[in-house]
Amino acid sequence: MKWLSLASACFLISHLVQCVPVDSDKPAPSVQGKHFDRMVVIVLSDANYADAIKDPYLSTLADRHQGLTLTNYKGLALPSQANYVGMISGSTSGVVLDSDANINDRKTVVDLLESKGISWKTYQEDYTPLADGSCNSAKNIGNYVRYHNPFMAFQSISKSPSRCQYIVPGTQLDVDIKNNAVPQFVFYTPNVNEKGGEKTLISNVSSASSWLKEFLEPKMTQDAFSKDTLVVVTWDKQSSVTTNNHVLTMLLGSMVNRSSKSDGVPYNHYSILKTVQDNWGLPSLGQKDVGATPFILKDLAGKPKNRKSFFG
Repeated sequence: MKWLSLASACFLISHLVQCVPVDSDKPAPSVQGKHFDRMVVIVLSDANYADAIKDPYLSTLADRHQGLTLTNYKGLALPSQANYVGMISGSTSGVVLDSDANINDRKTVVDLLESKGISWKTYQEDYTPLADGSCNSAKNIGNYVRYHNPFMAFQSISKSPSRCQYIVPGTQLDVDIKNNAVPQFVFYTPNVNEKGGEKTLISNVSSASSWLKEFLEPKMTQDAFSKDTLVVVTWDKQSSVTTNNHVLTMLLGSMVNRSSKSDGVPYNHYSILKTVQDNWGLPSLGQKDVGATPFILKDLAGKPKNRKSFFG
């Protein structure tokens, strides 16, 4: 039996959400959103905005795909890990280094998504789950690094067998696209060699650009990345050690509000979480997501509420 890439059947038991996997041969049920039905977040590593925006591919990416370049988007901290943690929890949770974080007192976007039956999965390149299906807490696996995987930083996820099944290798994404089993919230992290990060600092922008073009362009022709789907491409932090932390971020998709080709509204990594909450009517986590600015998007109000999507 194939297992669906989401916890689609959820029950409230002793004040906890218990989710049961169902057969992946059946399309995943879609929880329709205000602006989009799926969000794909791709996080690259270590590039100054001023350098990335000069790259021939990156500078034209938004225009290629009905998108928008966010010109005033900021990371949260230096070094990397706190930025990833903040994206899914609304707080850097006191994380100041890239050493293994084990946070046990914070809720995350996973809690919000599962409470409404919205499917999720994180695809981590070079990651390998343990043989019994539990989370692999190794610091390094090939070119995978744990501190770029924020889902491993929260014990409510990393210690949960049912949730560990949704932390998967990057190669699983093509399988899920083929099987029409891509979840509604996707968080994708390339490995550090391909993303232009720590192991290729000299060619940071060019290697990240080359990887992204090879990875993204074929997928943008697939429904999973194009139909009622918001694709967010961002960098975890800038490469320069300054307090500015200005990073290039692009929004791709038909719901992007293209009154111009760029958006200068001040956003940061908390805006990703805030947009998820705004789109699906989810509550706040009570952290810095409360005051965050969601992305300005067109809604899908013009489509019938019972519309059929790529989920069937």
